[in-house]
Amino acid sequence: MNIPEYIKPGNTIGITAPSFGATTEPYISRFNEAIRIFKQRGYNIKIGATCSMSDGLGISTNPKAAAKELTGFYLDSTVDAIISCGGGELMCETMSYVDFDAISNANPKWFMGYSDNTNFILPLVTKCNTAAIYGHCITGFGKSWEQCEIDTINLLEGKNLTVSGYQKFQSPDKGTEAKEENPISAYILDQNKELICNIPDKLTGCQYIQAKGTLIGGCLDVLSNLTGTKFDNVNHFNKHIDGAIWVLEACDFNPMDIRRAIWHLDECGWFEKAKAFIIGRPLAAWKQEFMGVNQYNAVTDILSKYNVPIIMDADVGHIAPAMPLVMGSPAQIEVKDGNIEIDFTH
Repeated sequence: MNIPEYIKPGNTIGITAPSFGATTEPYISRFNEAIRIFKQRGYNIKIGATCSMSDGLGISTNPKAAAKELTGFYLDSTVDAIISCGGGELMCETMSYVDFDAISNANPKWFMGYSDNTNFILPLVTKCNTAAIYGHCITGFGKSWEQCEIDTINLLEGKNLTVSGYQKFQSPDKGTEAKEENPISAYILDQNKELICNIPDKLTGCQYIQAKGTLIGGCLDVLSNLTGTKFDNVNHFNKHIDGAIWVLEACDFNPMDIRRAIWHLDECGWFEKAKAFIIGRPLAAWKQEFMGVNQYNAVTDILSKYNVPIIMDADVGHIAPAMPLVMGSPAQIEVKDGNIEIDFTH
């Protein structure tokens, strides 16, 4: 696995929009504030034309143009890291035109984004053998920085390769981004975090868990769409690792969608090397039930057979704050006293 070089002030960060750009509020204000903050920290910024485009359907622009810019930024030796402009809906169409062969042969560099950006992160890890960060898009930095933003920049700069969960989170009904009336406002951390664990066949609070493996995963809505395509390659990837720690979180899926998606990935053989599962708080399915299926049994009824820890309601995904995670990296996870710590030095 190729671990890219960490960045430092003076380097250039490329911002491109293979999914949505920043063309409406609060994203315009957050985009501009994030650029100001990174420049203030000493970084050069190269902004792709796609960031200000909105003529595409479900993405910033024509998928061929978006793919050309993403590929170009990755191959550009003057760009030291890439942060996606935003998430979205149809980045899968952009992937059809990305030159993964050229990217595989290029010097590895950090790519960071989440949600729809799973479309690029999964094949980057499984096809190009290059680690990537499942974390903030650029607009996520366009606010007063809290611990998750500090953790993310420390990870990008290689200053701290261990991340931990957070004590509080923002209720889903507060939204995933700041509101238009105050676009660069802080998170509204109004809920106490509580991890739920299955160890195994027993739903309980999390006392002590330790596991090692290679982190892999992302947004379940996207992963279930990629299975069986040329962007999959997970079964081949599994042959070259000792074990996998699967990180899964859902955006628009209801509990039944989550259960179907977990079943789908399982039947594709993705979880055969699983050493543990980290399940993020689901956005649409949070505290919802559909014909007896909820966010917990949607996962545990399918995955308990692996007899490995399943850690649920973790600080991953669309309900802020979220830990930055290095997909493709060997890692050790440790759960104790109701919190999770992930160490990427293993």
